[in-house]
Amino acid sequence: MPSEVDRPPHPAAWYALPQPQFLGGNEAVLLRGGDELFPAVIAAIDAALHEVWFATYIFHDDAAAEGVARALVRAARRKVRVRVVVDGFGTHRALGHLQRWLAGSGVSMVVFRPVERWWNWLQPGQLRRLHTKLCVVDGTHGFVGGINVIDDRNDLNHGYGETPRLDFAVGLRGPVVAPIEQTVRAMWTRAAFGHDWRAEVLSMARSAEPLTQARRLLGRLRILPAAPPPAAGDQHPVRAAFLVRDNLRQRRSIERAYIDAIRGAAHSIDIVVPYFYPGRSFRRALVKAARRGVRVRLLLQGKLDYRFAGLAARVLYDELLAEGVQIHEYQPAFLHAKAAIVDETWATLGSSNIDPLSLLLNLEANVAILDEGFAAELARAFELALTQSIQVTVAPYQKGALAVLGRGFVAWVAHWYLRMAGLSGRY
Repeated sequence: MPSEVDRPPHPAAWYALPQPQFLGGNEAVLLRGGDELFPAVIAAIDAALHEVWFATYIFHDDAAAEGVARALVRAARRKVRVRVVVDGFGTHRALGHLQRWLAGSGVSMVVFRPVERWWNWLQPGQLRRLHTKLCVVDGTHGFVGGINVIDDRNDLNHGYGETPRLDFAVGLRGPVVAPIEQTVRAMWTRAAFGHDWRAEVLSMARSAEPLTQARRLLGRLRILPAAPPPAAGDQHPVRAAFLVRDNLRQRRSIERAYIDAIRGAAHSIDIVVPYFYPGRSFRRALVKAARRGVRVRLLLQGKLDYRFAGLAARVLYDELLAEGVQIHEYQPAFLHAKAAIVDETWATLGSSNIDPLSLLLNLEANVAILDEGFAAELARAFELALTQSIQVTVAPYQKGALAVLGRGFVAWVAHWYLRMAGLSGRY
């Protein structure tokens, strides 16, 4: 299992360390889908006294999203400092609605790598998207998960369905909220810096007091220390570590956390994820765990939202089934959850899929939790989903020409996508 410490020596020290830094004294509440997450987030925002930081890949224009937007507006009108960052591609369709909802309210929204014209895709780094789903209120309440701000029954490509997506988030209180806030601040700052830096520099150059304006700009962009953790009497026993994947210091932290937990597994590994195309190290860890007698179960999509994503996972089925890995496909609705439980003690959930986009390109955020109670609750949700799934016993692409072609095609597409994003080397 990953190393544990009581708390880092400095509020930002966790970011420079290669291993997850588990902090004690947290409270963690599992939230199933937007039906549970959005009311909890809205209640926290409505109780906000000082500031709200919000980051998401998709902020849609349906009724569920409008409810969250209205809560942000109410907070800003109470003079709460509200900062929102959305991804330019994920929120592209609904950006106009969102801007109108927030207009004149005092909410400061920025767009991470906007996609306003086709030539925006020619800019370096445009394939690296902000895929996190984070919210922090007053430095004390944090939310981490895989749930976008969109109705659980609404799919952007397939429309509305009767059954909600399978998805998870976690509500957090305690010391682990501090690095979550620092991360959202950094994302907002990064998007704001890229959006208005040129205009700010021109304004300063033309100003009679350029140094004063420069200090004001740096003060606005500065990442401030997060709020201190709650008093000892209010703490809970849950140990949690916040994990990010970015293109700076934490390039493979989420992947390493998964692999370390899998390598240390003694009894069971349960993983639920929609997009599954792990690299060699990850697959090797799963196979070795199965060989030493660990029960390994994967819960993947049965109802496909993107056919290529389904193909990418299924070309690996023969290899995994041959080693004793169990594969199940979820049937009632689209699967969007990204979570895992190891040995009924270690659990993780968040925004990261197990594919090259999440593990190598996008900005992602997970939380890892060492707590038997939380792991048991997430395991119960996993078992319930398993009863609504079909176990795959025969790989759709058996060994032979079709399997070779399928694997080769997926590997070729993944290779060139990563090359276009500026990455090389083997995955």
